[in-house]
Amino acid sequence: MAKNRKSQSAVIHFGAALKASFLCLLVAGSAVGYVWQKSQIYELGQQIRQREIRLAQLQNEDQKLSDQLSVLRSPVMLDERARELNLGLGPAQPSQIWRLREPLPVSPENEKLTRQFVAQQTSATSE
Repeated sequence: MAKNRKSQSAVIHFGAALKASFLCLLVAGSAVGYVWQKSQIYELGQQIRQREIRLAQLQNEDQKLSDQLSVLRSPVMLDERARELNLGLGPAQPSQIWRLREPLPVSPENEKLTRQFVAQQTSATSE
């Protein structure tokens, strides 16, 4: 029996050592995972800050370009630029202006007649 107890105690000690080493690996793995996760959070925070700075720069540049575009589109600036380039542009002469009358609103009865007239014209031109 004594021999049997010696072999049993070696198995028990081996099992306890195996459990202890597994527990140590679990704790060490968790610690490595925790440190890796914290470093990832830090790196992502840095990326977010850099992108927020870039966004602010782009918004500032967009505002400046929008202001510049509104200045360039102003009638005063366009007139000055046309004179600068000697394009010969100026206000329209009264003889160059055509005034068109606003068409009267179409009543439902007149709309039927207009549609019939258009239909007759298209059938006559197709023949």
